[in-house]
Amino acid sequence: MIEKRTFDELAHVNHDWLQARHHFSFGRYWDPARMGFGPIRVWNDDEIAAQTGFPMHPHENMEIITYVREGAITHRDSLGNEGRTAAGDVQVMSAGTGVTHSEYNLEDEQTRLFQIWIEPRESGGDPRWDAKAFPKGDRAGQLEILASGFDQDVDSGALMIRADARLYGATLKAGTVIRHDIAKGAHVYLVASSGTLRINGEEIAARDSLAIRDVESLDIEALEDAELVFVEAFEARN
Repeated sequence: MIEKRTFDELAHVNHDWLQARHHFSFGRYWDPARMGFGPIRVWNDDEIAAQTGFPMHPHENMEIITYVREGAITHRDSLGNEGRTAAGDVQVMSAGTGVTHSEYNLEDEQTRLFQIWIEPRESGGDPRWDAKAFPKGDRAGQLEILASGFDQDVDSGALMIRADARLYGATLKAGTVIRHDIAKGAHVYLVASSGTLRINGEEIAARDSLAIRDVESLDIEALEDAELVFVEAFEARN
C-alpha cells in the first residue's frame, strides 16, 4: 500500500504567527480517518514567523522530533535545557513522565520545520532532550539515520529516541537513484522536504507525502535536486 497526500490536501490552520499544516489530526484539526499512521501520531509542517513561537506548554509519554528545514528554533525546558537547532539539524525530546518546554524562532527570518510525534515503546521514564548538527553533505546521495530507538544506530551517531522507529534523511542531486529495503512490519511515512521525487513509480513534489505499508523496498529517484525525510516505525512490542 502506498497512499499519496499532496501538500494542498493538508489541513491548514492559520494562527497569524504560525502557519501550520497537519498530516494527521492535531489541535483544531480533527479527522477520525487520519489519527496517525501506526505509531506515528503527528507530522506537522510549520512555518513560524520571526521573533515568535510556542510558549511553555507540557507533554508526557511522547517522542517528539523536530527537523528544521529553514531558519532555526530555540528550545528551553523545565529540565534546564536550552539549545538552538538550525536548518538541516534535528532535536529530540522524550517527554516521559512529563516536561514543560517552549520553542521560539528568535531569528530575523521565518523558520520552517517538521514536527514529528511517535508513540514510545512504553510509558514513563525520565524526560530528556538532545540535539545534533547533521551536515547535509554527509547524507548527499544516501540515506542517513538521524534519530533512532535502536542501540546500534545511536552508537553510530543517531540521536536516541525511546520508540521502535528510525528517522532517515537524504539530499539527492537530480538523477540520483537510491534503494531502501523496508524492515518487515514497518509503517513508513515519507515527506519530500524540497524538490521532486519519484518513489516506486509515484511522483511527489515538495511537501507532499507518502504513507507506505506492506511494501518490501523503496526505489527513490530525484527528478530534480531534492531533500527527503521519512520515519520507519514499528508498533510497540508488548
